[in-house]
Amino acid sequence: MELLDNLALGFSTALLIQNVLYCFVGVLLGTAVGVLPGIGPTATVAMLLPITFSFEPVTALIMLAGIYYGAQYGGSTTAILINLPGESSAAVTALDGHEMARQGRAGSALAAAAIGSFIAGTVATVALAVAAPPLARVALRFGPAEYFSLVLLGLIVSITLARGTALKALAMIALGVLFGTVGQDIFTGTPRFVFEQRELYGGFDFVSVAVGMFGVAEILRNLENEQTRAGAVISKVKNLWPTREDRRRMVGPILRGTGLGAALGVLPGGGHVLASFTSYAVEKRISKRQQEFGRGAIEGVAGPESANNAAAQTSFIPLLTLGLPAHPVMALMVGAFIVHGITPGPNVIIDEPALFWGLIASMWIGNVLLVLLNLPLIGVWVRMLRIPYQVLFPMIVLFAAIGTYSLSFNAYDVYAIVFFGILGYILIKCGCEPAPLLLGFVLGPLLEENLRRAMSISRGDASVFVTRPISAVLLVLAVAALVIAVLPAIRRRRETVFTEEE
Repeated sequence: MELLDNLALGFSTALLIQNVLYCFVGVLLGTAVGVLPGIGPTATVAMLLPITFSFEPVTALIMLAGIYYGAQYGGSTTAILINLPGESSAAVTALDGHEMARQGRAGSALAAAAIGSFIAGTVATVALAVAAPPLARVALRFGPAEYFSLVLLGLIVSITLARGTALKALAMIALGVLFGTVGQDIFTGTPRFVFEQRELYGGFDFVSVAVGMFGVAEILRNLENEQTRAGAVISKVKNLWPTREDRRRMVGPILRGTGLGAALGVLPGGGHVLASFTSYAVEKRISKRQQEFGRGAIEGVAGPESANNAAAQTSFIPLLTLGLPAHPVMALMVGAFIVHGITPGPNVIIDEPALFWGLIASMWIGNVLLVLLNLPLIGVWVRMLRIPYQVLFPMIVLFAAIGTYSLSFNAYDVYAIVFFGILGYILIKCGCEPAPLLLGFVLGPLLEENLRRAMSISRGDASVFVTRPISAVLLVLAVAALVIAVLPAIRRRRETVFTEEE
């Protein structure tokens, strides 16, 4: 009964005119970004983040969430139509989706993606509403030692799900934590790593780091590969409703993909990517038509797309209950919470119930809007695919710089975008993924704060981390995750997955 009352509060908040409007804008922008290869939800949320700072907190978060799961859906459109995924987790959809399009079944493939996404998003939203409150109550019992161990576990698990070697991912996390320590000491106020630059006393601006790493760096990388867009675009899409046989074959993959995505979405790093590939592997293994996979099997579209979108919804669980981002987009959401004066974590459900439940309710509204928007707008998305990068990307960079500058009217923030953009590009060229760096940058201060608080409370006794049961269990899991990440079999599997994705 309490759950129904909370959901009623959420829908009364989410259905306010301005919240529905910005939810619509969010899913529309997210889908458009997902359709355009090479930009992705992380870069888009990073570049649009400054726009939302003048909104009410719940409105800003609803819009940003809509951008995220809209992009998760939109990536399937370009994967199916031109065999070029707009989002990394849609890479596996291209294997069978584009083959279906070449056979004149693009409509069925797009419908399978839309139906699977809607069902998975709806189920995952219910799972989020049911699971979040009890997890938040458990999290309220965490002290500094438990939070330190939990943050450490999250950072180490993200290594397993990042591209490149485990050593490179660990180095990116360490670099991110170091960037997070720039500025004044959180306890003493002593300047650290500021090199006598007054602008660094407050540390690096989160938006500058995010826009540079995921906006400018990705744009520079994609400008090198303009020729990869020169594929055959399926310009006409017919028969948007799947046949009876297609519908029968979709049911199982959608249900299994939803379950896998809901479970794997909470993992730090790239749970949505892992969910898509796991779903595809499961469907191929259990199918009686294994020879069709890679040649136009509708199960290869319905399963991964369901897993992808379920994971997009449940990735909010660690953010809303523990205050920990599961991946870079959630790290950006942490920034949005903090800018609006809200500390993400278990207290949100108590202190801001309208925001908490309004955000959850808006996800179901957003999934309805995605279905109503995207199938009729397929022709628009096809035309967008023909926009030259040379026209599109300079405009994106310009708006990102204007948005960042408008935060504090400080030119130094724009210089920081350039610095982190170049750094991110160099890291990408060296085979390093910037995502762990951003997670380290966001979680580094939290890691340091809880480490020092725990040591202060225990009067310098480091055994507090292993004598408290929950902390000890989390540290054991962190060590186990680190060992698993460097195992040869796991390392080869990670390399195979990300090679297939590219």
